[in-house]
Amino acid sequence: MTNGGRRKLSEVARHVNIPEGIVSTGFPAVQRQCAQMGVPFDQWQVDIGMLALGKRANGLYAAGVGGVVLSIPRQTGKTYLVGWIVFALCILFPNMTVIWTAHRTRTSNETFGKMRGMAAKSSVSGHVAAVRAANGEQEVRFANGSRILFGAREQGFGRGFDMVDVLVLDEAQILTEDAMTDMVPATNAAPNGLVLMMGTPPRPKDPGEIFAARRADAIAGDPDTLLVELSANRGAKVIDWDEIARANPSYPERTSKTAILRMQKLLGSDENFSREAYGIWDEVSIAKSEISSGAWRRLADDVIPDGRRVYGVKFSVDGSLVGLAAAVRPSEGPIMVSGIRVASTAEGLSWIVDFLAERKDKLAQIVIDGQGAPGLVDDLREVGIHPREKVKRPTSRQIRVPSLSEVKAAHAMFRQAVHDEDVFHDGGAVLTGQVERARKRPIGNQGGWGWAGIGETDDVTLLDAVTYAFWGAKTTTRGRS
Repeated sequence: MTNGGRRKLSEVARHVNIPEGIVSTGFPAVQRQCAQMGVPFDQWQVDIGMLALGKRANGLYAAGVGGVVLSIPRQTGKTYLVGWIVFALCILFPNMTVIWTAHRTRTSNETFGKMRGMAAKSSVSGHVAAVRAANGEQEVRFANGSRILFGAREQGFGRGFDMVDVLVLDEAQILTEDAMTDMVPATNAAPNGLVLMMGTPPRPKDPGEIFAARRADAIAGDPDTLLVELSANRGAKVIDWDEIARANPSYPERTSKTAILRMQKLLGSDENFSREAYGIWDEVSIAKSEISSGAWRRLADDVIPDGRRVYGVKFSVDGSLVGLAAAVRPSEGPIMVSGIRVASTAEGLSWIVDFLAERKDKLAQIVIDGQGAPGLVDDLREVGIHPREKVKRPTSRQIRVPSLSEVKAAHAMFRQAVHDEDVFHDGGAVLTGQVERARKRPIGNQGGWGWAGIGETDDVTLLDAVTYAFWGAKTTTRGRS
């Protein structure tokens, strides 16, 4: 083995977050199977495999909840490593289903071409029943009934699978919430499902929020996620061969100078080279959400309790969007929240009025915030929902428009409830996406804060609506049983 091949993961990685509770690993069996097929691994690759297939005492993958997140530069060997892992798993376990999806069709085709070559290897071909590439369906089918299917997310591939044992999300820097919603639930039906996300740091124009959020959670110590990040030092000049060696443990033994120079020419800019060859994340991409993805997802539950119902309405700061959310406060236990819809105010507000009018006899309160609040209050009054301004206690008003101090209190209260697990949600994709891209923004100079997006285009209108619905449910005295 080369000098580079003997380097441990701890010697080459910038970040490694190891899931809690690992007591065993399925990788030795994979490594033995690969050895029989004449497939070697460098030590850092062995270390990743040991962690990726690490298991807890119950026999389930330790990264089965948060996933395996690999932020690794190009030309390093991540496709080689993950590709042979899934090949070996498919040989070892009959009737296993692996979905390998990239964002681009070209990338998917290139990966399938490599896997096709792997399947044709003399020491492997005896395990392979067929390789199919007809009618746009790309598949390696094994003699024991296992299979690896390939496709591109830009073509809609990945929808409709009932059960997936291993889901590989290549080009994870271009991964939308819709794609995750389409594919990840299929792994929940598997007895021991595993999701692997691998890619390079996203460009500013890429939909890289999911990849960035998973990385940020892991760096913060998410106990259910494996993160491995290989990267050069920030500010490294192009090309510094010492920095190449720092970011890419396959250089120079497995990845040559010529390959690096070719990549530099094809990438076209120093910024692209910094991300894809050095693995360096842009500062905007590493901004951390206030609520970690792992913490939020652990609060998901589809049970809708009986209790006091409150709705929250939030108009965005520029008035272009409006969000509607609900909260239910049971007699005991945490409050349940749900993001109902966020829409352009250009569509009008009749959908909100109609929705609330249908429920006016069962709702306890409506909390409305933003510059569109006065007009909406008037519209609601016309359908028989009244603000009741003359009551002595604001908490018993049917409609509340929070004051500045109440806005601050609402956000602090909701954030604390998430921390204390005193709230749960229905797992809605739009709301979850906003939570994972939300940060605090100061309000006034007395320490108060509200929600804002991490990036300039990130919207948090629905999260704000949920925050107000929760606050209303927590504080209202109307509808108390």
